[in-house]
Amino acid sequence: EADAGEYTCDTGDQQTTAAVLVKALPVLFKHWLKNEEVEEGRTAVLHCELTKPNAPVEWRKGDMVLQPSDKYEIRQEGTRVELFIYDAGAQDA
Repeated sequence: EADAGEYTCDTGDQQTTAAVLVKALPVLFKHWLKNEEVEEGRTAVLHCELTKPNAPVEWRKGDMVLQPSDKYEIRQEGTRVELFIYDAGAQDA
């Protein structure tokens, strides 16, 4: 973390120094994913909310890591994370 390090208070005649350690908090879910039902050919949207903004996330279907494409759009704004599944078909269930 950028604020970690040694800090010194100096009077000119004396000084005292202390170390500041910053412990990173884990990224937790504030709002979990919910089951979604969508008509064939429509767009399914999954979204959740995290406790930390812009935390790195990975979307998976089963064991497959999803990458942005014509099929999948991944959006992340602050703590909100969304997955859009375009032109939903049976293979997307």
